[in-house]
Order: sequence, then C-alpha cells, then structure tokens
Amino acid sequence: MSYKLPCGFRFAGLHCGIGARGKKDLALFYSTAPCVAAGVWTRNRIKAAPVLVSSKNIKNKVHAIIANSGCANACTGDRGMKDAQEMCSVTAGMLGVRPGNVLVASTGVIGKYLPMDNVRRGIRKITAGIKNVTGGMAGMHSPNVTVEPAGKRSPVDAVRAIMTTDTVVKVAGAEIRMKGKPVRIWGCVKGAGMIHPDMATLLCFIFTDAAVSGRVLAPALRKVVSKTFNCMSVDGDTSTNDTVFLLANGLAGNKTIDRPDGADFNRFYHSIENVCRELAKMVAADGEGATKFITIKVSSAGNYSDAKKVASAVATSPLVKTAMFGEDPNWGRIVACVGRSGVKINPGRLKISINGHEVAAGCSSGCTSNMKKELSRREIEIGISLGAGSAGVEYYTCDLSYGYIKINADYTT
Repeated sequence: MSYKLPCGFRFAGLHCGIGARGKKDLALFYSTAPCVAAGVWTRNRIKAAPVLVSSKNIKNKVHAIIANSGCANACTGDRGMKDAQEMCSVTAGMLGVRPGNVLVASTGVIGKYLPMDNVRRGIRKITAGIKNVTGGMAGMHSPNVTVEPAGKRSPVDAVRAIMTTDTVVKVAGAEIRMKGKPVRIWGCVKGAGMIHPDMATLLCFIFTDAAVSGRVLAPALRKVVSKTFNCMSVDGDTSTNDTVFLLANGLAGNKTIDRPDGADFNRFYHSIENVCRELAKMVAADGEGATKFITIKVSSAGNYSDAKKVASAVATSPLVKTAMFGEDPNWGRIVACVGRSGVKINPGRLKISINGHEVAAGCSSGCTSNMKKELSRREIEIGISLGAGSAGVEYYTCDLSYGYIKINADYTT
C-alpha cells in the first residue's frame, strides 16, 4: 500500500443502501483536471447499461468515474439506461462538469434495478465530500503522500465500495521519470468470480498523471489488456459489465507522449503493463473459493497465439483445477488439455513440469514422488514446453474448490 498517487486524483467510497447493510457500495474517482481516457469492455453480447453509456462518454475528456456494487444494472432495459445516464448527470451537476465528462460502472446481481433514490442521495453526499478535500488530505492530491490503508475518503474506501465477493483490496502502482519529471501510475481492480478472458472480466480503474494523447493511450491499453487480463481465468464465465478504464490527466508536466515509440512511451507502456499484470495476478489469486494460485508457463511454442491457446485450455479445465485443489499430481489431465487445445502438437517433444520438477516427457511419466509436497504449496507453477519454437506466454488461474460452489450456489439467496 506504499504507492504514491498520481497528481490531481481524489477518491471516495461510502454506503448508500444498494447492497448489503453497512458495506460501502458507491465509489467516486475524480480528477481535478480533465483526463484523456481509454476503455476496454466485455465482449459478451449482452452488455449492461453502464457499459453502453461509458463507451460513448469515453470519447470526451473525463473528470470522474462513478461506480457502484450490489447491482449490475444489467438486463434492465430502458429504465437501466436512464438510471446509468442519471448517475452521470447527477455526478456531473455536483462536480460542475457535463454528463458526458463522467464514466459509470456497476457490478453485482444481474436483472435488478438500482434503488435510485438511495443512489442520488449517495452521489450528492460523496461528491460534496470530495469537493471539500484539500490538496494534502488522505493522500488524494499531493504527489508526496503515500496511500494510507484506511482513513476518511481514502483510495481504499473507494476500492472497497466496488468489491463484491472479493476478500482483499487489490491495488498496484508504479513511478517512472520522464526527462526528470516524476510520473505516477496507480490502479485498482475488483474481481473474484465470472472471470474469464473476453475482456475485461472485472472492473479495473487505472490513473496516471502522465501527459499522453488519446491516439496513443487507447491502443496501448488494448495491447496491455491482451497480455494481462486476457491471460487470466477463474471460472470460464464472462460478465455483462466487464470494464477497464485508463485515465491520464497530464499534471505530471512531462512532454506529451503522442507517438507509440521512443524511450518515454516504452517506459510508460511497460509500467502500465506491470501494474495490470500485478492486478491480474491478484484477481486470480483471490478467485472465489480459491486455495491455490496457479501460473501456467507455456514455452517453445511455434507462435504466441498457439502458446496462449494451450495455456487457456489448461487454465480453464475443471479437471486440472480440481486436481490442483486435491493436490493430485495427475499430469495426464494437463496433457489431455494440451492435446485438445487446437494447436498442432508433436507428442514426442512435449514436456510437463510442476514447480520446476519434470513430471512428463514425450507423453511418458517422469518423477512424481515429490509432487504431493509441491502441490501442497499455495503457489503452483505448471510448465509446458511444446518443443516447436521460441514463443511463450504466462497465464494465471486458481484451483476449483468446494468454496466456489458454496459461494455461487446461494449468491442471491
């Protein structure tokens, strides 16, 4: 939690009566300066109202994100669209900007309407509070104040307000220098279930004080998402509300990055990628009911696409995931996934390892005598060498436990 926040951003979270009693369920992420913004959304053909509204508003300069948990505002028809638009307009009115300068995001149960009387009151309260925040309070504006783990209107309050079945707050940050100017990046994510790469499988908000043009920001975010959040799966389900936002307000004062090349762009891009990768790992590790965090490393593939297909097949297999939960060194399940991935495989060159111990080579059994001990660890690495080239990928998932079934069997009851 020691990340320094980007200049000009303020955060707040409170309970307004959408979800569980007492739980924070409304969050505001605000920039004192207008932001260039980029977004990536779910590819689920049924998209929630906030996704549709934000995909239009993101073309404008953005000042704020208003987000809620407890209700997805998905499959809610015309009323849901009006409610999402009203969340933007009420927020904008209180902050003195236009509705098109506000993004909206929701997460929670699908098919329920937002209790808009509660939401309106909550927005008025949260915006009034954030406008009264001075530059140095709670580390929200001053670049020299680190994130506090608790405190009035702290970033953690905002993150807690978008959490549903998450068990931990998930944040990450980075600081780089561009020609002597400190540039900061900070991001948060919620997600533990309905996590599968079809972008974005979660709610993720990333903020930076870098000066960067929109024509550079949007493609950079899409590329980052492909290599991080789209290399992660918990349960094979993609939500109607999945959203990733990246906001840049330019207050660091660096020379504007307007080309996707050069030293400044490369430093910026790799920092965004590193932040997103850390967040993606946190989501997989906090998968609903998870007892194991699993990294799948595919190497010696003919190309990146083949490597990703193999990794995805293994990461999404219920049989592999339950074997990891049961600490069962059944490497045959891994081999079977590789074989059905759709990638051309030479069985004689295939090698499988667990935590660096080779358990199969050329589809023949290796040493599995110590695997029970290795699989008892919290973190497990499955290595898959295809012997077909030099491409590879790193993919994140978790085990499938009794806890996942319990959480989702009575989610609304």
